[in-house]
Amino acid sequence: MSATLGALIRLLEPEWSITMIERLDGAAAESSDPWNNAGTGHSALCELNYTPQNSDGTIDIKKAVHVNEQFQVTRQFWAYAVENGVLPDVKSFLNPIPHVSFVHGGDSIEYLRKRRETLVSNPLFSTMEYIDDKDEFARRLPFMAEQRDFSEPVALNWTTDGTDVDFGSLSKQLIGFAAQRGMTTMFGHEVTGLSKQSDGSWKLNVVNRRTGDRQKINAKFVFLGAGGGALHLLQKAGIPEAKGFGGFPVGGAFLRTDNQDLTVAHQAKVYGQASVGAPPMSVPHLDTRIINGQSWLLFGPFAGWSPKFLKQGSVTDLPLSVKPNNLASMLGVGVTELGLVKYLLEQLALSEGERVDSLREFAPSAVDSDWELDVAGQRVQVIRRKGIGGVLEFGTTVLTAEDGRIAGLLGASPGASTAVPAMIEVLERCFADRYQTWLPKLKEMVPSLGIDLSGEPELYREVWDWGTKVLKLDQSA
Repeated sequence: MSATLGALIRLLEPEWSITMIERLDGAAAESSDPWNNAGTGHSALCELNYTPQNSDGTIDIKKAVHVNEQFQVTRQFWAYAVENGVLPDVKSFLNPIPHVSFVHGGDSIEYLRKRRETLVSNPLFSTMEYIDDKDEFARRLPFMAEQRDFSEPVALNWTTDGTDVDFGSLSKQLIGFAAQRGMTTMFGHEVTGLSKQSDGSWKLNVVNRRTGDRQKINAKFVFLGAGGGALHLLQKAGIPEAKGFGGFPVGGAFLRTDNQDLTVAHQAKVYGQASVGAPPMSVPHLDTRIINGQSWLLFGPFAGWSPKFLKQGSVTDLPLSVKPNNLASMLGVGVTELGLVKYLLEQLALSEGERVDSLREFAPSAVDSDWELDVAGQRVQVIRRKGIGGVLEFGTTVLTAEDGRIAGLLGASPGASTAVPAMIEVLERCFADRYQTWLPKLKEMVPSLGIDLSGEPELYREVWDWGTKVLKLDQSA
């Protein structure tokens, strides 16, 4: 998010002074690192939690359409950025991979059939296929078909329009573009406090984590895109908009393999269904990944738990985030989310063998020795005040102060996939006096900006074909 915002501002205002403060010694080493996330270009093609079934049996696709519309904006900006030298190495961060939904059992198969029937009426999902033939299943997903007992029926929703994204490589290229054009980069530095000045600007207290040297930086605008660490900084800023917000950290882990026999036999991102009562973030999926030019398979996620808000954070992160203004929210979630607590406890108790057993529900022939466990990044789920208590939210939230001088990002998936629309929203909210003058340039970057492509099939096809060619998504990974 921060890298995207920096690149957007540099494109819109080449002469502005921009400083990026990063607590680690390298770029994109936390949540954006390719091993710290699933690398899915989230566009609601395969994620079943975006298409719930209503009580009358119909399928609600509103959220799926919204998420896909957001990804279309991101995809168009990436295409513009490739054409204009902002992103010089597209294949290092973006590759075409089919996105697939997988279910088994009669009721789930009927749901998947209705899901496809409902979605294909929308231009954004028109290429989606429904597959319930076991021979076709085996042809497309040989690793998942091997040793499978097809006496239990299975079905797929298959879309070739999906992507695998290395958000680390993407972030580094965006940061590199802005840095080459004058952005100051301060790696190994941490913001320890920030205070609003009488003229509306912000004074940041910054410490060099290597030397201990301290300095103060004044800024007319501040964006807090520090992953889970953004909550602490929003609290230190003391803006009213952040009051009542809390965070619940959840770790993640994936089984991974680079066994070429397996990576060749499974070339798709296949999402299943979450267990009854489990949170949306627990949806199991078996994914093709392309990282540093090498093919991998990942399966998970398996939940872990730590009070840290960042993978390289502190065990005091959670307790220090509890404030008088969010205590009721935190306690309320503790009472209402007992299902999440139960799920986390069950996940923490899993052995290595039990994790591979979970994988065998997708790929019955999986062998323990082929797989290793990779600990992924920390997510901090948003806790928002509701009534006298609070509610746990699974999504991405952007907070902005009333005067537009500071903004911050909270939450997780679909997260990075929606970075461009989220940051354009920040520009609109925080630079209202300039936004209209920026609009022509922004529409050059995102031709469909402000338009729902669902209602404009000809424009959708035009920008889609342009993006596919420029982003080399017509070339296999």
